[in-house]
Amino acid sequence: MRRRHLNGHPQELSGREIAISMLRSTGAVALVLVAYYLIPLDHELGISAWTKFAVGLLVFTTFVVWQVRVILKSSRPRLRAMEAVAVGLPFLLVLFSASYIVLERSTPGSFTESLSRNDALYYTVTIFSTVGTGDIVPVTESARLVTMVQMVVGVIAVGVIAKVVVGAVQVATKRRGERDGGGEG
Repeated sequence: MRRRHLNGHPQELSGREIAISMLRSTGAVALVLVAYYLIPLDHELGISAWTKFAVGLLVFTTFVVWQVRVILKSSRPRLRAMEAVAVGLPFLLVLFSASYIVLERSTPGSFTESLSRNDALYYTVTIFSTVGTGDIVPVTESARLVTMVQMVVGVIAVGVIAKVVVGAVQVATKRRGERDGGGEG
């Protein structure tokens, strides 16, 4: 990865910058996964559970908006964009996975098989990736509803959010290029 100095000559991102970025991303993902496996998910399915799910989606949306702003202001927009994706995607997957756990525990039989946390994470990834192996299938209306919401959010995350993040990188890179007399590579 390259960036330009004030004189317009390209400069490689240092190994230290890349390492810090990777550590920050890895640490954030580790925290998300630890929280997923440790936080009690034995809530009853009701207004409280749906509210927590909606708040989780709002937190994700806020994270994306905040990251776009960070990318726009960053001297390393591509690196920041990679961090945003590396942290945001696992958060989104864990949010849906936790929702499936709550749903299955509140309404046993919501899926063709009982879901452990690993099973729910597996199911979430298969839905997000559109692979859909068919081994775990939503049976109840609530399970199908949450699965449909995940599909729509997944399309939005991949399409719209990717476009916005890439656009922010392009804008930030262009601004740096105009200000510094060159562009970031």
